[in-house]
Amino acid sequence: MEDSVTASVVICAYTTDRWPVLVESVASVRSQTRPPAEIVVVIDRNDELLMLANAHLEGTEVVPNERQPGISGARNTGFDNTSGTVLAFLDDDAVAEPDWLEHLVSPYTDADVLGVGGRVLPDWRSGRPDWFPAEFNWVVGCSWTGLPDTLAEVRNPIGASLSVRREVYAAVGGFHHEMGHVAMPDGTLVTGTADETEFCIRASKLHPGGRWLYSPDAQVHHVVAQSRLSWRFFVGRCQMEGDAKALLTRIAGAERGLESERHYVRAVLPLAVLRELRAALTGDCTALRRAAAIVSGLAVTATAYLRRRAQIMLRPVRA
Repeated sequence: MEDSVTASVVICAYTTDRWPVLVESVASVRSQTRPPAEIVVVIDRNDELLMLANAHLEGTEVVPNERQPGISGARNTGFDNTSGTVLAFLDDDAVAEPDWLEHLVSPYTDADVLGVGGRVLPDWRSGRPDWFPAEFNWVVGCSWTGLPDTLAEVRNPIGASLSVRREVYAAVGGFHHEMGHVAMPDGTLVTGTADETEFCIRASKLHPGGRWLYSPDAQVHHVVAQSRLSWRFFVGRCQMEGDAKALLTRIAGAERGLESERHYVRAVLPLAVLRELRAALTGDCTALRRAAAIVSGLAVTATAYLRRRAQIMLRPVRA
């Protein structure tokens, strides 16, 4: 039953640049209509931020990341330092609505539910670029047009607002570090975009009949930094997505690894392009720019995916 659920909230942070929003994030969790059992802030390899958090984030437990560097290791450290029957993860640059945790927890009355994610709304504090299509909100870590408008089953929730049963987390062994960091063709490591997907697929395989749910009423506002508003960032993130999905399909197989993406490419994006073309005919001078961004974003992502898949087939790499 829901009343037996205790929810621990984990916030992972790594940079002092986000300190003001981290303070907002923690305050939003402390103001929940359903109070969390505990709030744990995990600091990833930043001594200055660790000291700041220990000194100023009252009502939280602040711990350093004791696992591998990066978001996956930080989340796993959060698991190590919590006791709730449900773990809820919130990004350090996201602020939760007061009833966020309440809506995340309520579906756990169903024993088949493995985890629940919420809607991640972009907070464009510097203004949304007029060329940026809502279907590509995933580029900035937010919910995109095409996701369900009501509580529904999904392959995986978005990591900025993700909850999971503790027993499920323990059974799958946490997040894989390799999916949280993607090796680019030149050998450099960048933050990955498929660690949540791989985690949820792995959990579903271990729990046949288990379900992941998306609850659009569980809302958080994800701050979009100025640095993420450029065309260069848009293209780079699409490239990263293609690379990550290629690694994901190597691990999980193309059937599950690209299950959601097929619907997105076949149904969501064509309708979006048609919408923008119609808007252009009615005099919307920015609509053609959004249509071009949709087509370009898809092309960049697909090209990166195919290139990485070819590399994997010709020269197998460690996942």
